[in-house]
Amino acid sequence: MLIDVHCHLTAPEFEERIADIVKKSIKTGVKAMITSGLGYEDGLKVLEISDYKIIYPSLGVSPYALENYELVIDLINRESKRIVAIGEVGLDYWRVRDDEERDRQRRVFNEFIELSKSLDLPLIIHSRSAGKYALEMLFERRAERVIMHAFDGAAKHAVKAVERGYMFSIPPSIARSQQKRNLVKRIPLENLLLESDSPALPPVAGQINYPWNIVVSAEWISRIKGVSIEEVVKTTGRNAAEIFDLRISNV
Repeated sequence: MLIDVHCHLTAPEFEERIADIVKKSIKTGVKAMITSGLGYEDGLKVLEISDYKIIYPSLGVSPYALENYELVIDLINRESKRIVAIGEVGLDYWRVRDDEERDRQRRVFNEFIELSKSLDLPLIIHSRSAGKYALEMLFERRAERVIMHAFDGAAKHAVKAVERGYMFSIPPSIARSQQKRNLVKRIPLENLLLESDSPALPPVAGQINYPWNIVVSAEWISRIKGVSIEEVVKTTGRNAAEIFDLRISNV
């Protein structure tokens, strides 16, 4: 039961191609995709394309583009019964080097953490070059339902998060990332999910990524863990269904 827990079907690269992409994803065995809206307008598009059979919505904002983030919070509050997660949200210290802007990221991130707790919705976390700091904030705020998306931090920090039940979603870029392979070695299968982050993080640099490439993630996890790909698909699918409360048959 292949489930892509994080993609961006409303990205410009997919414009007027969503139906074909979904059809090919289904043919490849993908049973569900959680598509993340980034900002208010994109969030509205995500809600529009979600069918709650194959496509499920998550609403968030890029940490490096926080203009009018309050509108996203209002939208999440209004649509809390329709979305399956809040995110992606978090910190990005790779794009943002200014201390004042990093402080703003932390303030906004705290708001989203508290919102997820009040609405009892899982959080999908962006933490580029800020994994340690994002986890520290999540621990301090006692966030529980957490998915670390494409985590690029040290495995030793990830292990601490696993102890709290956090999930880590693995993108197809594991095919070219030793850091992601080290992460998979250290994290139990019971704490792993599959994500594409399409159109970003493809298995081959420079290409457009697609949801069906989560098969690549599953293959690498299978190889590293020494278990069958069927076991990887079954366990990650069950993990996704549980944390996002997805009603998908045969999971």
